[in-house]
Amino acid sequence: MGVLEKIKDIEAEMARTQKNKATEYHLGLLKAKLARYRAELLEGASGGASKAGAGFDVAKAGFGRAVLIGFPSVGKSTLLSKVTSTESAAAAYAFTTLVAVPGVMEIEGAKIQLLDLPGIIEGAASGRGRGRQVVAVAKTADLVVIMLDVTKGDEQRQQLEHELEEIGIRLNRQPPDVVFKQKTAGGITINCTVNLTKTDERTIRGILQAYKIHNADVMIREDITSDDLIDTILGNRKYVPCLYVYNKIDSISLEEVDRLAREPHTVVISCELDLNLEVLKKRIWQKMGFNRIYTKKRGAEPDLMDPLIIKKTEASMEAVCDSIHRGIKHKFKYAVVWGKSSKFNPQGQRVGLTHKVAQDDVVSIVTKV
Repeated sequence: MGVLEKIKDIEAEMARTQKNKATEYHLGLLKAKLARYRAELLEGASGGASKAGAGFDVAKAGFGRAVLIGFPSVGKSTLLSKVTSTESAAAAYAFTTLVAVPGVMEIEGAKIQLLDLPGIIEGAASGRGRGRQVVAVAKTADLVVIMLDVTKGDEQRQQLEHELEEIGIRLNRQPPDVVFKQKTAGGITINCTVNLTKTDERTIRGILQAYKIHNADVMIREDITSDDLIDTILGNRKYVPCLYVYNKIDSISLEEVDRLAREPHTVVISCELDLNLEVLKKRIWQKMGFNRIYTKKRGAEPDLMDPLIIKKTEASMEAVCDSIHRGIKHKFKYAVVWGKSSKFNPQGQRVGLTHKVAQDDVVSIVTKV
């Protein structure tokens, strides 16, 4: 029996198994087997990483990478042509784009790479079409932009989320707060700092045994599901921010546009009429979590034409130094900061390497002689 047949059998058994406390253990084991077979299917039984393949191995450029994912003919190629200087083939029929087409957007002083990927079809995670290559590239992204045809309802969105979930991409989620460490002896030790309501210790031990793990320390610091534990064990899941972009809003009522626009992680646009494209670019900037920092020399005005771009998660003064030159932090004496992260002072606030900068701060770095 091949891997695909095994996957189908497990999915069928899960579908006919009622979900309740009594079946929780059995379902946990089935999920563990399913995740293992999917990994074999997508990465190969030898454990090698999935390769992008010809036409998909595009080098990263700029400060970050956003990938456009969607079904055929939703307007991805048109959007790429509108917001970058790249011409991606666009037509009113499916499968116009057959390889990854890169473009570069200028947003708030930062260059961001935008990749137009071929349209995903149902079953992409199982290798249908060029789905395997598409999702392999998606795993390299700092942001997933799911583009949807607003006239098709939510079915497209649900299918795309399902395909990405199967391939190990978790959208708009944080990794589970679980510490998992294998060891050579001593059996399995499970420590919890919270009450578990979504799984239990018996299921956790069963999942570990399904992966032939007999010696490990597990520290659980949030109420996790069996899927969260499997993700932690596999360790190859990618947690990526996602923006849902609904195109063709000129085809629906204003009331429906307003409803969609209020949903979280969502932008509504019309490529044909150039509606909301600048708003989309700003949302991409926000979702990718960038900080724009300006530098200032002593006795001079700040340089507002060439900002430093750093990630909010790395927004320490040390990261600012590294973005200028790796050697600066070794000569660092102190920095003077003006802006939201500093105390109100016309002369600025003196700070050290651990200080966290904020958006649009002005920084002057003083080094040792």
